[in-house]
Amino acid sequence: MSERKTPLYGEHVGADARMAPFAGWAMPLHYGSQIAEHHAVRGAAGMFDVSHMTVIDVAGADALRLLRLTMANDPAKAVPGKAVYGVLLNADGGIIDDLIVYGRDAGYRAVVNASTRDKVLNWLRGRANAMDVEMRERTDIAMVAVQGPQARARFAAATGIDTDDLDSFSFLERDAWMVARTGYTGEDGVEVLLPAAEAVALWRRLKAAGVTPAGLAARDTLRLEAGLNLYGQDMGEHVTPLESNLAWTVAWAPEDRDFIGRATLARQRAEKPARVLRGVVLSAKGVMRHGYEVATNAGDGVVTSGVFSPTLGYSIALARLPRGAAGDCTVKIRAASVPARIVRPPFVRDGKRAFQ
Repeated sequence: MSERKTPLYGEHVGADARMAPFAGWAMPLHYGSQIAEHHAVRGAAGMFDVSHMTVIDVAGADALRLLRLTMANDPAKAVPGKAVYGVLLNADGGIIDDLIVYGRDAGYRAVVNASTRDKVLNWLRGRANAMDVEMRERTDIAMVAVQGPQARARFAAATGIDTDDLDSFSFLERDAWMVARTGYTGEDGVEVLLPAAEAVALWRRLKAAGVTPAGLAARDTLRLEAGLNLYGQDMGEHVTPLESNLAWTVAWAPEDRDFIGRATLARQRAEKPARVLRGVVLSAKGVMRHGYEVATNAGDGVVTSGVFSPTLGYSIALARLPRGAAGDCTVKIRAASVPARIVRPPFVRDGKRAFQ
């Protein structure tokens, strides 16, 4: 089966991007230097093609009822113009996917991961069987993320759209465009959902305004510096939000909202989870990677995501560790036990070290 191509595929190839398969899509890994792209986002503004993400419009009389049943966070908070981040859970409290839900005048728009497209669509449709709900996958929409301390200013210069009055996790709609003050890098910026046919023109205008194209490799180092989870590594169906540093995404009020997985989470909250997601920073040379063993004062754990941090100059990781693990630890890199330290993420905020 051939890889799918986003509307910006030609722009990536024309810029000599190194392309790589990702969740069934041909995506740019980098345009020559992952490190330069990372620093461009931290220092000024970068842009990412995220058109591979799955966009689902949910409408009908029972649209909110469906989302309140399936989301651990409360989508009722997504009033028109506002967005809510949350997770979809199975009955055991495992994470089916994470998503952002945008509240609109006529229903909701959900953005979920490309790798979970079929699973999420089937899950939602299965729960909506007896409901008055219409779900439409928006394959006609492209998505561009513009991120960095100068992102919104350069976006305004390129498009004439002013986002100065837009709060975090708010959005505006301009004709067929949705411009949301959200992102996955730890920096300020916007994510733009727009008709696929208009994506190339936007990309070129942003580039002319000084926004640097960035690929999946920089996106990964940026999100990990910000302490943000990646689905399939830091979270998944085998772990709950309470084990994934996502307890803040669970809305326990109102008490009578019986979302899927609530009973399991309530028991786990009362008993306290045996394992938790923490940050780890390496104290010597080396790079931590997914699956590496971590030895702590409270027992063994495992690295879920690890990279070399371009901002900090050493390796950082998220790791699932026994509750109570703290202080010094070691990470098994090849045959060596390399000294490291357990910290609380994020690792970087406003371009600087954020942990103690």
